[in-house]
Amino acid sequence: MKVCALIPAFNEAGTVGRVVTGAARHVAQVLVVDDGSTDGTAERAREAGAEVLRLERNEGKGTAIRAGLAGVLRSDVTHVLFMDGDLQHPPEEIPRLLAEAAATGAAMVVAERLFVRDRMPASRYWANVVGSWALATLMGVDLTDTQSGFRLVRADVLRTLPIEARGYEFETELVVKLARRGARIARVSIPAVYGNERSKLRPVRDTSRNVILAVIYRFRREPTQEPHR
Repeated sequence: MKVCALIPAFNEAGTVGRVVTGAARHVAQVLVVDDGSTDGTAERAREAGAEVLRLERNEGKGTAIRAGLAGVLRSDVTHVLFMDGDLQHPPEEIPRLLAEAAATGAAMVVAERLFVRDRMPASRYWANVVGSWALATLMGVDLTDTQSGFRLVRADVLRTLPIEARGYEFETELVVKLARRGARIARVSIPAVYGNERSKLRPVRDTSRNVILAVIYRFRREPTQEPHR
């Protein structure tokens, strides 16, 4: 396995360096896509040893990921590891995703967070629980955390998958489109990590939008994917 960790980051200067350092212990390449940050995120990522692709303005998580994938998928990586730059996805859990991918050959391995009501903000708890239940029910997938952004995906699968997301719907899009294809989705359990940081997710609006988009992705014909060369 040759793995690239792809980390979209917006104003994560305080944590991105530790994420890069932790991820680099387990994967061959770390790419941070700085989504128009104004706080030195790109500089901290470079200092920690990451390759950095900087977008001049904030375009959204999905756009940042697609920008990173455009280059990564032209290389010889076998898997892409998606994780956030705010330490909510503990780098020390990466070996568990790698081991599950190696053992199962799954198209995607999702790190499912353990949701405990009294240990996380109420808005985020309900957004994750309701959103995951709706998507899992719609697609018939055995996942309790469909919105986890901590996941490992085979590069050969991504090269044939048309990704359209611009924002936080990226996770929903991947689950729906892989489920439509009958691809195997595996999972590992990790603790949910929440501090006092302010979430960029808007629970009601983003959860509602994800559910609507899930229905669209579920029944609409996929656009043609241009090959990555």
